[in-house]
Amino acid sequence: MLLSIPDVLTTEQVAQARQILDKAEWVDGKVTAGYQSARAKDNMQLPEGSPAARQLGDMIVAALGKNSLFLSSALPLRVFPPLFNRYTGGQSFGTHVDNAIRQVPGTPHRIRTDLSATLFFAGPEEYDGGELCVEDTYGVHSVKLPPGHMVVYPSTSLHHVRPVTRGARICAFFWIQSMLRDDGQRTLLFDLDSAIQRLNHDHPEHPSAVQLTGVYHNLLRQWAEM
Repeated sequence: MLLSIPDVLTTEQVAQARQILDKAEWVDGKVTAGYQSARAKDNMQLPEGSPAARQLGDMIVAALGKNSLFLSSALPLRVFPPLFNRYTGGQSFGTHVDNAIRQVPGTPHRIRTDLSATLFFAGPEEYDGGELCVEDTYGVHSVKLPPGHMVVYPSTSLHHVRPVTRGARICAFFWIQSMLRDDGQRTLLFDLDSAIQRLNHDHPEHPSAVQLTGVYHNLLRQWAEM
C-alpha cells in the first residue's frame, strides 16, 4: 500500500525546519548507503546524529505520534530516527530497494524496514524533477508532495528519485517497523479501520460498529508481532 499523508507537519514547523536545514552542513549521501545503493545514490545528506538532524527528527517523530492516519495505516512498532537529504544540480537516486535491517546509530538496536517514508520540505514549485517513483504490481507511481506532507510505501518496493534539474529537493526519509510485517495484512486492517470510522461517524449507534471493532482487534491480536 502506497499512501500519501497530508499535513504531518504544520506550516510553522516546516518554516522552522527550513531555517535549520538552510544553515546546516551537508555531506555526501553515500555515507548511509549500502553497497547496492551507493552505486545509484547521488545526493547530499545531513550527518546522522548532528544537532540539526536530532532536533528535526524529534519534531517529526512527535508529530507522527499524533497523526491518526499514520498510526492507522502503519501500525508502527519502531521508527528509525529520520534522516535528511537534498538533491540539486542534476542529482538523483537510481532504482534500488531499501536494506531489510537498519542498525539504529549509537545503540545496539536494529529495526526491520517494513515501510519507507519520505516527508517533503520543499514545495513542488521550488524544483523541477525530483519525483519519487515507486514500483508495484500496478505500475510506477510518481510522488511529489507539498511541504509537510509525507508518503509511506512498502520497503520491499523498487523505487528511485528522478534527477533534479532546477532548485533543490529537500526531504526527510526514514523507515518503520510495523507490528504487522505483511503489507497485505496491514492494508486489510487499514481498510477495516477506515470503514469502522465511517460507520461510527454516519451511524454512531449502529450495533455493527462494536462487532466490527471486535473483528479488527482480534485480527490485530492474531497477527501482531511485538
